[in-house]
Amino acid sequence: MKYSQAIVASAMLNAVLLCSFVSLLPSERMTLQSAAVRSGSMTGFMPRMMQRGSAARASMAVGASPMKVLIVQNKGGGHGEIGYHLANRLADKGHKVTLLGDPATKKEAVPFSEYPALEAKGVTVAYGDACDPSTFTALGEFDAVFDNIAKSKDTCKTVADLAKGWGVKNFGYVSSAGMYKPGAVFPMSESLPVKDTAGQKEVEDYLAEIGLPWSSFRPQYIYGPLTNKRDYLDYFFDRVVRGQPVPVAGSGQQLVTLTHANDVAGMLESVLDAPDKAAGQVFNCATDQLISVDALIEACAKIAGVATPPIVHYDPKAVTLEKKAFPFRDSHFFVAPDKAKTELGYQCEHDLETELKAYYEGYKAIGKDKKDMSFPIDEAIFSQVSPLPA
Repeated sequence: MKYSQAIVASAMLNAVLLCSFVSLLPSERMTLQSAAVRSGSMTGFMPRMMQRGSAARASMAVGASPMKVLIVQNKGGGHGEIGYHLANRLADKGHKVTLLGDPATKKEAVPFSEYPALEAKGVTVAYGDACDPSTFTALGEFDAVFDNIAKSKDTCKTVADLAKGWGVKNFGYVSSAGMYKPGAVFPMSESLPVKDTAGQKEVEDYLAEIGLPWSSFRPQYIYGPLTNKRDYLDYFFDRVVRGQPVPVAGSGQQLVTLTHANDVAGMLESVLDAPDKAAGQVFNCATDQLISVDALIEACAKIAGVATPPIVHYDPKAVTLEKKAFPFRDSHFFVAPDKAKTELGYQCEHDLETELKAYYEGYKAIGKDKKDMSFPIDEAIFSQVSPLPA
């Protein structure tokens, strides 16, 4: 299905569903969406399906009293941009924000190179080992903490124990939707089982064990203008601007959610306005817009002003590769933010199609559209699948 056709088909489906969706409970909407996914009726861009009620808007309009807020930020990866946007949003709301970065952070790289803009708004930026209690001596105590670094009990314990002693009103933990066990129910809800080996579950369990007013957020496939993990979108832009065939693991009809880092920060921020509803809860952290992989490729090509190159679908189990390159799974994998909308008044602010245009401008600004590239992994895939589209 062509990009424009996907949009039209999705819009028609949305118009039919909206009449019934607004009268359903979140669990019932989830069941209906899951059935549509299994039947293959959801393809391409899926516009937002849930109405944003007046209660949600009213909740967002009520701001928390100014607090001293600590953000413990990792050195990069998919979560690297979250701390910047969260600090920016909180400073704009009048909170006194301290952002503690990993000492291994490459400060000359985005988003960290943009931290002076945060300091100009009154944000305190410091660097230190979050597992060393002495790091916090000079920082003082805080009313709320956001942990965007811990991956296990050992890496969260110091901050969590200190937060308990400070008597914080909120402790937000940035977890991951990647911890869910693979299954056939979509969108994945917060009640689904998680992997036994998930270090993030260790963190959640410890926060509950020591009695913190904790909330855990499980984001999925994050992108943004200041990201330093560009895999999710650059994989496609790198190929379409060069007219290269695009290898896609699976049918290409698998659905994903790509969530702007500022929307993730918005959900985190919302717990300060709803502390009682947030305490002890897990929230899936994602956009409410779905897109198929093939439609994403077509969207990238349209934005770049080029023809959609050949798309080569392959079974990842049928090829032998030294290194995985495809950034998504070969089957449906997406969560929905219904719970956060209902409980926290969360609203997605960024539209994927619009943000793709801005992202592509950033892609060109750093010269990636002109950079010499080779695609040896693609060639290895093409040598093992046939026929290669002309």
